[in-house]
Amino acid sequence: MTTPLPPGPPPGTAVPLTADGAPPVPDAAAADGRLAATVERLRGEVRAAHAAAEGRALIELAKGVIVERLGCGPAQAARQLAELADRAGLSRLELAADIVNQAARDRMAEAADEFVRTAVGEPAATAASVAVRLRTAESAALSAGDTQAVAESLLRHALEPLGAVAVAIWTTGPDTSLSLRGHAGFGLDEAARWHYVPPGVTTAARQALIGRRTVRYASLADAGIPSIGRARHPDGGRVVVPAGTGGRIHGVLEICWARPLGPLPQAVERQVEALAELCAHTLETLPEASPGGFPAPGGLPVPGGDGATALAELSDGLYDPALVLTPHLDETGKLVDFRIRHANAHFQDPAGRPRGSVDGALLLEAYPATAGGSELFERIERVHATGEPFRARRVRLTALVDQVPLASLADISISRCGASVLLIWRVEDESARLASLLQHAQRLGRVGAFEEDLVTGDITWHGQLYELFGRRTTEPPVALRDLAGHAHPDDADTIRRFLQQVLDQRRVGSTAFRMLRHDGVTRHIRVTAEPALGSDGGLQTVRGAYQDISAQHWTEVALTATRDRLAATEEVAEERNRLTLQLQHAIMPPAMPPLDAPGLEVAVRYRPAESESLVGGDWYDAVVLPSKKVLLCVGDVAGHGVEAATGMVVLRNALRGLAVTGAGPGQLLSWLNGVAHHLTAHVTATAVCGVYDPESRTLRWARAGHLPPVLVRGEEALDLPLLRGVLLGALAETEYEETELRLEPGDTVLMYTDGLVERRDTAVHDSVAQLLNVARQPFDSLERRLDQLLARSKSDTDDDTCVVGVQVS
Repeated sequence: MTTPLPPGPPPGTAVPLTADGAPPVPDAAAADGRLAATVERLRGEVRAAHAAAEGRALIELAKGVIVERLGCGPAQAARQLAELADRAGLSRLELAADIVNQAARDRMAEAADEFVRTAVGEPAATAASVAVRLRTAESAALSAGDTQAVAESLLRHALEPLGAVAVAIWTTGPDTSLSLRGHAGFGLDEAARWHYVPPGVTTAARQALIGRRTVRYASLADAGIPSIGRARHPDGGRVVVPAGTGGRIHGVLEICWARPLGPLPQAVERQVEALAELCAHTLETLPEASPGGFPAPGGLPVPGGDGATALAELSDGLYDPALVLTPHLDETGKLVDFRIRHANAHFQDPAGRPRGSVDGALLLEAYPATAGGSELFERIERVHATGEPFRARRVRLTALVDQVPLASLADISISRCGASVLLIWRVEDESARLASLLQHAQRLGRVGAFEEDLVTGDITWHGQLYELFGRRTTEPPVALRDLAGHAHPDDADTIRRFLQQVLDQRRVGSTAFRMLRHDGVTRHIRVTAEPALGSDGGLQTVRGAYQDISAQHWTEVALTATRDRLAATEEVAEERNRLTLQLQHAIMPPAMPPLDAPGLEVAVRYRPAESESLVGGDWYDAVVLPSKKVLLCVGDVAGHGVEAATGMVVLRNALRGLAVTGAGPGQLLSWLNGVAHHLTAHVTATAVCGVYDPESRTLRWARAGHLPPVLVRGEEALDLPLLRGVLLGALAETEYEETELRLEPGDTVLMYTDGLVERRDTAVHDSVAQLLNVARQPFDSLERRLDQLLARSKSDTDDDTCVVGVQVS
């Protein structure tokens, strides 16, 4: 048999040849292009077939409505639908959507009506197409075999016209995990990466699930929340809606846009809510399936039905009270309460009602307090919605009933199985809790109780007593009459009086003694006992407690020793202060006798510190030298106490001796610095030194880290220049600047220590300005001027103060 040849080119057609005369080989790129075109054509045919099938499903649904309403057959319903479409000028698909909407009056119909009401200025075909899209998507979803087909239908018919580019349908686990049940618009690799989201990972879908509300992101990148498809559309907007029915969330619908998303019109929001409700119904009815062949996470199988029967059987095997609750919906399908389907045998109504009286009752009617501040109803509602279990400890049972004023505490557990909720609580045993607290208190306070039956000789000890006595639990307890044998011999009389008071006089007694344990440890113990009489009036039982007070005893001993040492230290300090004051007053009395200096009046004031413990080192001196010149100085030794007073005496006497040489004040301070640095034990001081010449009325002066003198002339008072000079004892060798001031009759010069001007909250220059204001005021005498300076001093450092004033006559 001969195989027929393919037809050649038409006659007269030129056939190109290659260089060797053979016909050319077809171009590979052209072949690939033809193949791609064929594939795309086939895809288009498949999409058209899907669309036609989904449209036919909607038309068949409308025909069913006509059959039911008119009582006719399918063929007559088809002819009726075609005739009505021709009369209305609509396609059969548009008329079918309108018929189904009128018959259903559900969320889909409401969303379509909302769009028609708000589509002002939109063409009628556009408004009508919304109903077609929604009903077509619904028909496709209801006829789909898995959630993957539902996602593809939602995107193609309902979401792409809204500008969305992708959609994901998540199902929720009892631990708030998320599994990708269906997707469209995302690649298979992206879906594989996101097929399971474990609990605790924050994503856009989990935000909507936990919040139980619609979440909208204008831009997912700005929100900073990861989600499926973010790498492909980083700036795109998202709308994430919980998909639930009857108060229970079955999954989450996540819609993705390629660009940032602005506010959605209310009509579009109603469409999205309707699509989410459609997803909830499909998730509730379709079998578990993993999109793209990805394995779904394992878990316990959920029993069929609402799970109430399985939970009732489970609750009957518990030792704690439990209630099985099922949702109670209103006529619109909204969750308004929970019905008590079963109460196990351990359930005891907190209000005292019989167990059977609550079966079949509504939770809020039986226990209205659950809707109050305890938030228990809200917790049950949340567990029913999300499936995430809830645990809480020490919840007041007033959350269940408000008739009990002093309700007990309980541990609460809420979990979901199917559509039912299991509520378990474990009432806390108040007596057991108090006993536990008592044991902890006895352990912390090192207290152990005992009871001794004097008739039978039985002794009951608390476990803590064996540790206090250093005895093993296998050894017998120590009777009260044998207590002296375990105590220090010196405490025998104390124990004897205690036993006589309790056993003979039958009165409550208490005493402390030193217990000698077998391990050689001595403990200080306090025992308290109370006698109890029998029915015949005789002594029958003694109850009491032992307490280890060793720590308290040694603390009291240490405190007593500390008090003794403190008292001795205070006596020594008082004696030192007394001697220091005597030394200071002997050298520097508060005032001094008149100075024999012609043409010069000298006055001195010394004010000791208010606190005797702060005896300072302030000093002054005014003495006529052999040259008839007058040495004037004030100084301040750093520190307080005997050391400061001793340093003051050394420097004051040294300066007197050095001044006899006739040297100027600058040189005197240089020598005095050497004395402070080398001949004393780390003494530092400030000083101002002046030598007044009565013949020329000139004052030569220098300063060593001290405040300069104040000159009062007429109605003015000013402080003299701040000459260069460091404090005494700081350096081994240093020089001090010296200057000369010519005084006029009536001039007054004031030298003072810092105790006159120092304040804790005021700068020194502000205090000096206050001093100048007082000094410039007129006074009838130099003595009066110094008294007012001390009286108006605002110093608050509790330091001693010296003031030396000279007035030229």
